[in-house]
Amino acid sequence: MSANPDNVVGTVLDRVDQDLDQARQRLFSLLRIPSISTQPVHEPDVKQAAEWLRDQLAGLGFEVAIRPTAGHPVVLGHHPGPAGTRAPRILFYGHYDVQPPDPLELWTSPPFDPQIVEGPHGARVVARGAVDDKGQLMMFVEALRAWKEVGGGIPAPVTMLLEGEEEIGSPNLEPFLAANKGTLAADFALISDTNMWDINTPGVTTRLRGMCNCELTLKGPGLDLHSGLFGGSALNPINALTRILGELHDDQGRIQLPGFYDTVRAVTPDQQAEWQELGFDEGAFLRGIGLSAPSGEAGLPALQRIWARPTADINGIWGGYIGTGSKTIIPSEASAKVSFRLVPDQDAQAVYAAFQRFVADRLPPGAQVSFQAFGMSPGMEIATDTPWVKAARAALQQEYGRPAVMIGSGGSIPVVEQIKRTLNIDTLMMGFGLDDDQIHSPNEKFEMRCFHKGTRSHAILLGKLAENR
Repeated sequence: MSANPDNVVGTVLDRVDQDLDQARQRLFSLLRIPSISTQPVHEPDVKQAAEWLRDQLAGLGFEVAIRPTAGHPVVLGHHPGPAGTRAPRILFYGHYDVQPPDPLELWTSPPFDPQIVEGPHGARVVARGAVDDKGQLMMFVEALRAWKEVGGGIPAPVTMLLEGEEEIGSPNLEPFLAANKGTLAADFALISDTNMWDINTPGVTTRLRGMCNCELTLKGPGLDLHSGLFGGSALNPINALTRILGELHDDQGRIQLPGFYDTVRAVTPDQQAEWQELGFDEGAFLRGIGLSAPSGEAGLPALQRIWARPTADINGIWGGYIGTGSKTIIPSEASAKVSFRLVPDQDAQAVYAAFQRFVADRLPPGAQVSFQAFGMSPGMEIATDTPWVKAARAALQQEYGRPAVMIGSGGSIPVVEQIKRTLNIDTLMMGFGLDDDQIHSPNEKFEMRCFHKGTRSHAILLGKLAENR
């Protein structure tokens, strides 16, 4: 940088502070667009959100286009950064689609009419997409805006990859990545779609669990039967299915698929010590969701169970009569949705095959079973000794006045694995959500403090990445 780097960054941060109200209004404009990717009736709204973001990036000097896919489009923008820069190229990934807002009656205000509401940490934005992921996406856009307006221009090469299908599993993203490897080349990817440790403590997410997600249907008699005439002789598929699924865990919470834990690595002593120092209060965590006792594998600390151990969960089960009153039948079939959260080195396809064998080995005579696979992705562990992670930790330390903690996530972000496998680059996950943001639920919110400090943190990060340009 030609000017003193600290002075330039300070000027940029002042601009972020001065522009906060306008930044909030821009966020509100995006939040008002009901870009629900799973519902065909909202296809025009998804397109409108893409167009809105295209126009924002074009105003920042990006060469930007809306690129079609087999589903909803991708917004793809490129900015070269300063002439002759040696700063790393950033591939920023975000998504502009949102979950359906149902049930509507539980919202305190219309989900696509963003409101500022006072909470324990000050003002918060309440709207669908506030934190997942429109608010977090816009933090980076606003940081770029401040650099353009008062920092002498965007200080590093940036590619923006904004998709409209994340909430439906990104079915067309990987083909898009593969078809555009050259134009998506970068030194690292940056994602803001994760959480902090708490409102005062920033975090960098360094591990994600993967997913094996499937559905099974167990069939018995060829039609529903009268339970009085046939009970005691005819197979009941619900009875059989619940018995089989009830054997998925032993009484210590361990999953009973053969070979399930063969590739699961133990958490290192250093990692255990770092997580122990976080002082996680599992009792308070559970009380916040209406529970009083922990579950999962016995004998392991809470954060290990949530971040570093695999799980198996029955997500839904149905069959027979579920209407008002009684109907005494033996149903002809029963179904369930089952998901496995996986850790690094577990193979999702192998887990799926093991689950199929587990069920088949326990089928009663006369029963038939069919399976359908949905999402499959491996767990990921992100290297923490890269220049990008070091820059992020320094930026967060500067903004928050305390070190960023290296945290795990029990969730899955398949795009991280896809970017690594397809583009061969690592991802920096620097998010600013909180556990109580009610993602995918009514009254989703994003603390304005998080939006503001997240924007500042991204602005500082850009400056640190460009220090040696």
